[in-house]
Amino acid sequence: MSKTKIIDKILDGLTYLGLILITLSVLLPLTWIVLSSMQVGNSLYSSSFLPNSLTLDHYKTLFTKTDFPIWYMNTLKIATLNMILGVIITTLTAYTFSRYKFKGRKQAMIGMLVLQMFPSFLAMTAIYILITKMGLMDTHAGLLIVYIAGQIPYNSWLVKGYFDGIPKSLDEAARVDGAGHLTIFLKIIMPITKPIVVFVALTNFIGPWFDFIFPKLLLRSADKKTLAVGIFEWISSRANDNFTQFAAASILIAVPIAVLFMYLQKHIVAGLSAGATKG
Repeated sequence: MSKTKIIDKILDGLTYLGLILITLSVLLPLTWIVLSSMQVGNSLYSSSFLPNSLTLDHYKTLFTKTDFPIWYMNTLKIATLNMILGVIITTLTAYTFSRYKFKGRKQAMIGMLVLQMFPSFLAMTAIYILITKMGLMDTHAGLLIVYIAGQIPYNSWLVKGYFDGIPKSLDEAARVDGAGHLTIFLKIIMPITKPIVVFVALTNFIGPWFDFIFPKLLLRSADKKTLAVGIFEWISSRANDNFTQFAAASILIAVPIAVLFMYLQKHIVAGLSAGATKG
């Protein structure tokens, strides 16, 4: 065997070893948290990786003895509305900047570019005052406005980059056939921008599941809380003795996101690569 072939085989072996280590680093913590959610007792500590016995009592407790179902449905409702409304507003904004020339367009685009560089937490005081003045404190509508408005600058730039890559001759051909602006947007542009739209929809859906700061800032009533706030206050009130139930809650939170990821996997990869090359 030649020296070149030996080197190639060694490199291949190192590549596979690296891939196996990366896979284990992802799967082992995930497997551990799943097993911990079904472990008897309240502690995550165990003398072995595999618990001696498994139980679903922690999942039953979440649904029967806590407000977990209310928090879950609140978060699901906010995430779904944020996804739908965010996609509509973002695509319309991006399409406008990509296809039309109007006074102040360049300044508006620069303003959006600058805005996306600042974390939204910097505007917490202003957001609190604005939402209070609008009479939307302690409402899901107020939280939705914050989420939707916050994602517009970054996502609009991302989608605009994708729209810019679509030949304008398609618009002109449709216009010759009598299509209007809305028809071109809905029937010509949107079908061929599915990957980036799916990516934006997914990121908008995931955000509310993990956000703690803004729900804690804007929501007060017990029946309005989202999962992040509800679980944090529930764990705190029990003196940190419910780690296995916390693990069960974590698994349930991951379910809708994992299902959506698996269902939209093909479009997500295409959307990420498109955003990277055209954004």
